[in-house]
Amino acid sequence: MDNVSSLILTPPKRLCAEISLPASKSISGRALITYALTRPESLCRTALHAAIGNLSDCDDTEVMMAALADMPEVIDIKAAGTAMRFLTAYLSVTSGTHVITGTERMQHRPIGILVDALRELGADVEYIKEEGFPPLRVTGKTLAGGALSLPANVSSQYISALLMIGPMLSEGLTLNLIGNVASRPYIDMTLAVMAHFGAKATWTSASSLHVEAGGYQAKPFFVECDWSAASYWYEMVALTQDASPQVTLPGLFKDSLQGDSLVREFFRPLGVTTTFVKQENGIEAIVLSRSEKPCKHLELDLINQPDLAQTLIVSCAMLGTTFRFSGLASLKIKETNRTAALQTELRKLGIVIREDGDSVVYWDGERCEAEKEPVICTYEDHRMAMAFAPVCMTRGSIRINNPEVVSKSYPDFWKDFPCS
Repeated sequence: MDNVSSLILTPPKRLCAEISLPASKSISGRALITYALTRPESLCRTALHAAIGNLSDCDDTEVMMAALADMPEVIDIKAAGTAMRFLTAYLSVTSGTHVITGTERMQHRPIGILVDALRELGADVEYIKEEGFPPLRVTGKTLAGGALSLPANVSSQYISALLMIGPMLSEGLTLNLIGNVASRPYIDMTLAVMAHFGAKATWTSASSLHVEAGGYQAKPFFVECDWSAASYWYEMVALTQDASPQVTLPGLFKDSLQGDSLVREFFRPLGVTTTFVKQENGIEAIVLSRSEKPCKHLELDLINQPDLAQTLIVSCAMLGTTFRFSGLASLKIKETNRTAALQTELRKLGIVIREDGDSVVYWDGERCEAEKEPVICTYEDHRMAMAFAPVCMTRGSIRINNPEVVSKSYPDFWKDFPCS
């Protein structure tokens, strides 16, 4: 997809496919950091791939792996927000001084809450430009640890970054979360990966976590495939004009670590059925099909699954299903302001979505005049491109600008996409 400025998509007459999804980038990132903290003899790429099976090949994973393997003086994580947060904490307990930076957008994504927490633990972290934002200069050292209080509604990646370094702190770590906990499944995912590598980290109450000191133990790990990536195939099955679509997605586990596995429940009222099967090679898979008409109205709390918001919002809009989705305050600080981006791009399709407060996005059926030949902008946001691609299923075609952004999480998306 190099040097491609736009892509015109047209739908297939039949939607019948078996797709090899990318590995979960969320699990891959946690496994990489946690394995690196076991302090193995080598963190070269070969060693990382040998230790962690089925690593994601997306941009986010690549920049994190490059940083861990090479540890350059200046670490450029580009647009990878997860890498920025996880590596900042990792560098604070790893010997050496490093500058960590990223794209222009990344340098305007807040990181002050994490930096403040690390400083409270004694970490040496400096802002190079604007207070509260990357780039950062981090000098690693031994940290004592102790107790911290954080607002519970911050990005779960801040919490996960702190939890993962907890076993490396001489006194361990206690986190007290104030308010309603956002994206709890991602925190549980972090705890599960940590436990695999021998850490003792648990919820001690509904809002408190404790991590014991003692470090990690190196052992092999296998990364399951990405339920977030599966969401776009759910959208295609919901929107296709094929009366009997069938999509098989191997490598997705029924007992998944990923909160986004609930996509199977969220798309059920939109007419998509999920069947779990075991293939001949013993690998778990799901088969997507369509069984009923979509509901007229859908209400969901997506506080634990914000990465599914774009997929669900575009799906509902194209199906004519009105909706009210809450728990979406974090959309404004993602790769772009996703709420604003969705409002702008859906207007091109004749759909007017609105906000109610900071965390609710809704559509009551309001429409405007659609553009005759809409061109969807992607805002350097992989999920904007992939959420709008299936729109061609209902419109007959759609043009997507800067489609190469999908490399952030699903590099083969356009190869897999079933154009006619």
